[in-house]
Amino acid sequence: MFQKILVANRGEIAVRIIRACREMGIKTVAVYSEADKDALHTLLADEAICIGPASSAQSYLNMERILTATVAMKADAIHPGFGFLSENARFAELCGKCNITFIGPSAEIINKMGNKSEARKTMMDAGVPVVPGTKEPVFTVEKGLELAKGIGFPVMIKASSGGGGKGMRISWGEEDFTMNFQNAQQESIKGFSDDTMYIEKYIEQPKHVEIQIMADKFGNVIHLGERDCSIQRRHQKVLEESPCAAISQELRENMGAVAVRAAKAVGYENAGTIEFLLDKNKNFYFMEMNTRIQVEHPVTEMVSGLDLIKEQILVAAGEPLSVTQDQVKLKGHAIECRINAENPQKNFMPCPGRITNVHVPGGNGIRVDTHIYSDYQVPANYDSMLLKLIVHGKDREEAIAKMRSALGELIIEGIETNLDFQYEILNNPAFEEGKTDTDFILAYFPEYCK
Repeated sequence: MFQKILVANRGEIAVRIIRACREMGIKTVAVYSEADKDALHTLLADEAICIGPASSAQSYLNMERILTATVAMKADAIHPGFGFLSENARFAELCGKCNITFIGPSAEIINKMGNKSEARKTMMDAGVPVVPGTKEPVFTVEKGLELAKGIGFPVMIKASSGGGGKGMRISWGEEDFTMNFQNAQQESIKGFSDDTMYIEKYIEQPKHVEIQIMADKFGNVIHLGERDCSIQRRHQKVLEESPCAAISQELRENMGAVAVRAAKAVGYENAGTIEFLLDKNKNFYFMEMNTRIQVEHPVTEMVSGLDLIKEQILVAAGEPLSVTQDQVKLKGHAIECRINAENPQKNFMPCPGRITNVHVPGGNGIRVDTHIYSDYQVPANYDSMLLKLIVHGKDREEAIAKMRSALGELIIEGIETNLDFQYEILNNPAFEEGKTDTDFILAYFPEYCK
């Protein structure tokens, strides 16, 4: 087992990883930028080291500084969390060359599955249902338009290296294709230094359903049920729940089996998520694979009872999975709300600043993953997420009631947040009935979509 793990991240996920390591008796090293010198993860870790200025490019995305810090602090493994370098194959490769364990899949697998167009091709070859679209990468508007006509409009234009809703545009016809392709490609170049695109049929009003998988070094792969992540704005998730209210047990088992088959097809190791689109006729299509732990992993932990961070660490250390598929028992219903420093009334404009007062809810079945505290200065340099509020109930009705109560108790003063917007979602009749899809916010809250 590892003696010391460096956490190459910040915010609530860094805190989450540090706590898991502490429970396992593993020492931790926090890295931080100059903007994060007073951040909670630096206070909770056994050791902390500054890796550069506030800019992510010079700190949390700077591979050389992170690896140098790991060697200097004598850590034998790196946990990348999510975002930043978590799906960077080059970083995973460099860790290996420095004799440091990267807690995640190999560089080869990240390359194969992290690149969206390559992943599509791999899944097609493995017989996994895929949204109709291009099998090879697309680099030019002219070629893209030719292929889009063959697929049939509307189409989704996507960056091969994309994530978090970046590098994605919907084209409804030939007249808007060029503009959307160019905008998506420029966003990809700016965000991922990659101009590789692919095009797929746009499935209208689908559910976004993902399957959590875990795999060890011995070829064992399990799935831990599904998460419904349909409530999104600009392709970014707002609220997630498990299980999905629209899925039967038969469909759940089928999707889980396909996800396991997909992971085995690439020899996958560690935590990963297979993301599907589910259409109105309950047909599901592979969309992409996230080769890392995800923001919404707590809802799976709540229904499965499995600590996914600990499982990641154990698998990376060469241990077999702690459970078999037969031992996985999913119980109850969990919901997660992402609370961000943003103003929904102003097109979700980020609202950094000083938090003057915080009160977090508690009680049976309520969990708060956060890095904020009273008098904490929210920096303007990073993602706006402040905390994740997660609840667990015996069924969906109880979980919704519990989340309403918890949201009503949560207090964050000094800055604007999306707290009230989350409360509006929880009280929406369509949400209560489970009638949600990826256009839910656009349909029921158009005032926030200007």
